[in-house]
Amino acid sequence: MNLRTTALASLLVAGTMTLAAWPVAPARASEPMVKCELSYNLEGWSIIYKHAEGAGTVTCNNGESAPVKISVVGGGLTAGKFRVTDGKGEISKVSGIAEVFGDYVQAGAEAGVVKSAQAQVLTKGTTSLALSGTGQGINLGVSVGKFTISRP
Repeated sequence: MNLRTTALASLLVAGTMTLAAWPVAPARASEPMVKCELSYNLEGWSIIYKHAEGAGTVTCNNGESAPVKISVVGGGLTAGKFRVTDGKGEISKVSGIAEVFGDYVQAGAEAGVVKSAQAQVLTKGTTSLALSGTGQGINLGVSVGKFTISRP
């Protein structure tokens, strides 16, 4: 025990100081949740390894917006080439646009020939990203990976 710990323990034992006397930081008011939307285009391929890149824009209901770069990497039993155009995403449980950026966990099953549709929900901690979009290409398989939203 150091000198400070010994002195504090002595004061507590002697009854001259109680834990209630310690200053407590006020509880931080919870920040309001912001809803953000992602609009994007994405193009990629997969042969066991899955890779896709794209770009888009994130717009939040608090007035914030930013251009974004999207990348998808992963692996699994997949094969194909695909393109998603006019993709949409809803991002929930964020307090601002800064929390949108980062890696989201992705798992999915794909099946599509020529024209296909995509819908999936990704997570990053408590933040969720619900994606939907239509595309073209051939894609078949099951994969796990990460969906990254970053600044260009």
